[in-house]
Amino acid sequence: MRKIWDRYKYAALVALIGAGLLLWPGGERNSGGGLPIGQEKAEPPELQAQLEDILSTVSGVGQVRVLLTVESDGERQLAQDMELEYSGPTASPEDYSRRSETVLVKGGSGAEPVTVRQTYPTYRGALVVCQGGDRAEVRLAVTEAVAALTGLTTDRVTVAKWQ
Repeated sequence: MRKIWDRYKYAALVALIGAGLLLWPGGERNSGGGLPIGQEKAEPPELQAQLEDILSTVSGVGQVRVLLTVESDGERQLAQDMELEYSGPTASPEDYSRRSETVLVKGGSGAEPVTVRQTYPTYRGALVVCQGGDRAEVRLAVTEAVAALTGLTTDRVTVAKWQ
């Protein structure tokens, strides 16, 4: 047993320190109560206005208003450059600090953050009120268009007549 300990004591020490660092609470707290560091809410697209514009050009629709209910907002995760600094002996560091910066890339319009992952909003339902909402072919065309652009199933899209 002594030979095994002498042979693997440094590997065990490194594994123990690594496990301790993984369990160590982070130094930076996100007091905003929102997203973790490096994540921000994705700007919600003006999909309602875009839908109103495009649906008003469909034959027979006329004036149109669209209301989308959002189930979950989208978000985008930004690339982070992290640096850890330890103080104290290597075997048992007394303190450490973590510094994190968002990675930027220079583009044509200046520096822009690098997006690692982006999720788009998911919608719960849609209500479309239009002048041609009493005609079956208009309701079908509007329902299919909204379903295709939002990812909603057709049973979650309601089309009503404008008064």
